[in-house]
Amino acid sequence: MIKRSTYKSMIATFLFSVLVIPQLFAAQAQPGSLFYDNIKQVKAGVLNIGYAEAGPDGGRPVILLHGWPYDIHSYAGVTAILAAKGYHVFVPYLRGYGTTTFLSPATMRNGQQSALAADIIAFMDALKIDRAIIGGYDWGARTADIMAALWPERVSALVSVSGYLIGSQQANKAPLPPRAELAWWYQYYFATPRGEAGYAANTRAFAKLIWQTASPQWHFSDSTFNRAAAAFDNPDHVAVVIHNYRWRLGLATGEKQYDALEEKLARSPVITVPTVTLEGDANGAPHPDPAAYATKFTGKYVHHTITGGIGHNLPEEAPQAFADAITEAGSLDK
Repeated sequence: MIKRSTYKSMIATFLFSVLVIPQLFAAQAQPGSLFYDNIKQVKAGVLNIGYAEAGPDGGRPVILLHGWPYDIHSYAGVTAILAAKGYHVFVPYLRGYGTTTFLSPATMRNGQQSALAADIIAFMDALKIDRAIIGGYDWGARTADIMAALWPERVSALVSVSGYLIGSQQANKAPLPPRAELAWWYQYYFATPRGEAGYAANTRAFAKLIWQTASPQWHFSDSTFNRAAAAFDNPDHVAVVIHNYRWRLGLATGEKQYDALEEKLARSPVITVPTVTLEGDANGAPHPDPAAYATKFTGKYVHHTITGGIGHNLPEEAPQAFADAITEAGSLDK
């Protein structure tokens, strides 16, 4: 005799495969057409976090984190693939993006690295997610790396584009070779009042330029860009972005509640959770060589360079490769 709980599970799986999976593949063909048009909200820590969710409730949790200047739609194709495989996928807007807002007007619009990681731990707590596979690129990869380094018990596996991105204000005091400094031009622009005013006045034009230079072989459409750029209309976006880059250079202070976390991160902690790192073969943004960070991952570890002109926004440019990396990272956690 089949137990009632088992029977219910079988029925739920059947209904998901018949009713939802076809829509998920349609969403993959037209990213943002399904779950990404039904944004949910949850109060977590100092934020009211907006997020997309897809996949069966009993599926293995996956949290996908976007970068700057991008948004959750970078993962629309990845979400469709993973949800169709039975994963339970969550894609939150980071602070300063989309429908994620601060609960109090008095809270500092802080963009420092540990604050963003603490946000996602709070997000997991609010949704009662004990452990999850965490994936990210750009700001999202740094956030995922920090979570894996400081809260390994919450991260079952990691997928990080461009590898180990944890930094510190002290380390950032050291000058880079001139060509490397040139690649960070916007960081120095943001360090000035002119740069802050310029980003506020030309946010979308600025973001489009970054998209073009960071992914020189990605021929995205205006509709693809405009869909993501709507997330930059968040009232705190400019403040969080400017603070993020000024904090990195030691030109802005963070909040004291994150001091202990930053002290740990300044020691460049190793990451012990199972990890897959990725790099695009045409990434036009500043990024380290994979050989430079391989030793920072001391658990089960695999690296893949994705070919075919793939740039900085790897999940959106190569969704199948990113989804495969999530599956592979999860398999390492066995």
